[in-house]
Amino acid sequence: MNTFKYKIFNGIFSLLFFLVYLNTNVAIGQQDAQYTQYMYNTVSVNPGYAGSRGNLSIGLLHRSQWVGLDGAPKTQTFNIHSPIGYKGMGLGLSIVNDEIGPTSETAFDVDFSYTIQTSVDAKLSFGLKASANLLDIRFSDLNQYTTDQTLQQDIQNKLSPNIGAGAYYHTEKFYLGLSVPRILETSHFESTSISTANEKMNLYLITGYVWDLNPDLKFKPTLLTKAVKGSPLQVDLSANFMFKDKLILGAAYRWDAALSGMFGFYISEGFLLGLAYDKETTDLGNTSFNDGSFEVLLRYDFIKTKGNLKSPRFF
Repeated sequence: MNTFKYKIFNGIFSLLFFLVYLNTNVAIGQQDAQYTQYMYNTVSVNPGYAGSRGNLSIGLLHRSQWVGLDGAPKTQTFNIHSPIGYKGMGLGLSIVNDEIGPTSETAFDVDFSYTIQTSVDAKLSFGLKASANLLDIRFSDLNQYTTDQTLQQDIQNKLSPNIGAGAYYHTEKFYLGLSVPRILETSHFESTSISTANEKMNLYLITGYVWDLNPDLKFKPTLLTKAVKGSPLQVDLSANFMFKDKLILGAAYRWDAALSGMFGFYISEGFLLGLAYDKETTDLGNTSFNDGSFEVLLRYDFIKTKGNLKSPRFF
C-alpha cells in the first residue's frame, strides 16, 4: 500500500474510532430504523458496502412493526448501488421512509466507497455518506382529546443535512463492518418551536461468516450491534441456512426484545425474495393488539454473465 493510500485509510479509521468514543458521551437520542433482515440491507447503515456486490444491485424493503397497535412504526427502504468507473469505487443511493405515530421521517442518502485488495481473497472498503432528512409532525392527529391551540397546527421542518462514514472488510466467507451513518447532531426544528427533534449518532457493528457444511448446504451466523447513548444496546443474532443456493431458512434473536423467523428464496438468478416475522418477548408481545412485526424484501442483482458469480452471495 502506498503512503498516500495509507494516510487516507489511517485518517478514516481514526475518525471512526473517535466517533465510537464520542458516541459514549452524548445525550439521549432517537435510534435509526430497525431491520430484521439487516444482512441483506447493509448499504442502508454502512456506506462502505456500496458496490461491494460487484454488480448493480437494487433492493426494496417494507417493515410493519407491532401490527395492530395504533401508530406503530412502518418503514419503507429503497436502495441502489454499484461499482463505478475507476476500479475500486462504488456509488449508491438510499431512500428510507420511517413513520411512527404522528411523525414521518424521510432520509435521502448518497454513498461513496473506495475498495482496496488487501490479500488474494480479501477486500477493505471505506465509505462516506451524505444525507438529507425531512421530519414532519402531524399534531392534528392528536387533537381528538385536546383544545390546546399550540397543538392545532402541524409542523414541517427544514431540510436537515448530515454526513456519515463506514468501513467494511470482507472475503468470500467473512465480513466485518463498522459505521456511523449520521455524524452531525442536527436539530430538525427551530429553538423557538414547541417541539424539538435532534439527530444522535448511531454506531453499527455488523459481522458474519459462511460455512460450507456440504456441497448443497451453507450455514451463516450473523451479528449486528447498534448503540446510541441514552438507549439500551441493541444486539441482533441470527442463523441462516442456504439449501442448493436457492432456499434460505433462518431464525434470529433480538436481545431482550424479540424472536424472529426468516425465509428467503431466489426466484431466479440474482432475484431474492425475503420474508421475516418478529414475535416480541417483552410484555408488549403478550397483548391482544400486537400481532408481531413483518418484513418483506426484494433484491435484484444485475449479474452481467453467468460465470461472474459462482453462486448467490450470502451477504
